[in-house]
Amino acid sequence: MMSGFRDRVQLFLQLLLLSSIASGSRADEQSDGRTVRSESGPVRVQVTLTPAEPIIGDEITLRISVTSAPEVEVLMPEFGEALDRYTILDFVPRQNIAADGTVVNEQRYTLQPWQSGDQMVPPILVEFIDRRPGQQEAPEDLDAYEILTERIDFTVQSVLPAGTAAELRPPHGALALQAESDAGWSALQWVLLSLLAAAVIAAVIVFWRRMRRRVIRINAWQRARRQLDRLLQQADPATPEQVAEFFVAISRIVRRYLEDRFGLRAPDLTTEEFLALAAGAHNLTREHQELLQDFLRQADLVKFAGVSASTAEIQRSSQLALRFLDETQENAPLVEQQDEDDAAAEPATLQEVSSG
Repeated sequence: MMSGFRDRVQLFLQLLLLSSIASGSRADEQSDGRTVRSESGPVRVQVTLTPAEPIIGDEITLRISVTSAPEVEVLMPEFGEALDRYTILDFVPRQNIAADGTVVNEQRYTLQPWQSGDQMVPPILVEFIDRRPGQQEAPEDLDAYEILTERIDFTVQSVLPAGTAAELRPPHGALALQAESDAGWSALQWVLLSLLAAAVIAAVIVFWRRMRRRVIRINAWQRARRQLDRLLQQADPATPEQVAEFFVAISRIVRRYLEDRFGLRAPDLTTEEFLALAAGAHNLTREHQELLQDFLRQADLVKFAGVSASTAEIQRSSQLALRFLDETQENAPLVEQQDEDDAAAEPATLQEVSSG
């Protein structure tokens, strides 16, 4: 009896060892991923998908990493762009600036496929503007350079055993309905179908609203710089009213950036009161305080004193705002922003900003 017991124990330990080896092998397979790389001038793009062969129900991770040289502005893909075929469970943007000025922007998505079989991640579009001295900022007739990555093909494995029929059939065939109950059963089917359709529509509406209210985190400098670039591209003030609206818009962008970047939450203060508050900010240098003072007072002369600003003065104020944003972008915090508020947060026209 003791010999038989020892044999069963040894067999159990062998099975346990084989199970742990199989589990380790499975983990190694899941750790593998698929990567595509693209490069154009001072910008390198790497897109990685892991695991390479997920099983239906698994979460997959998509990383978009863009490395750029100093003074090159990178425009990362918009949230969820080209990924509508998957459920987006999580989204984390990140930016890192190295000591030599090299910038690494990253977007990490956690996705879930809807079905098994052959799948793909479509090509990812990344844009950039080359602001380095002596370089052409963008190709002729275009706003920015473009990099389009290759698509990533992968297969989502099914949990069904190989050879299993996709169609489910009853073992004894279809059951015949009694003739006298055909009309009543048909009406019941219509009622059930209507209720099911209403439930599906309600679920789709709730899901759509939640996706629009999804809160993302964006770099404070990146948000302000996008708003300012859009304003400068659209603005061509000619009349005194348009010039005043331009200075209202650009002042609003800079003030909101100060609130996000330095915690100066005082939207109702006058310029003098606001500058006095900024003077007490320990992380705002004297040089940047003077730069801010020069910009805000120039804007006040146009907005409140009715002083007409020339084209050169408009350009100078724009350069002061750009310089202030760019020189204070390091360690800019992430701020929460809802997807549906993105368009409202960025001034689309001068009329929209001035009326706000």
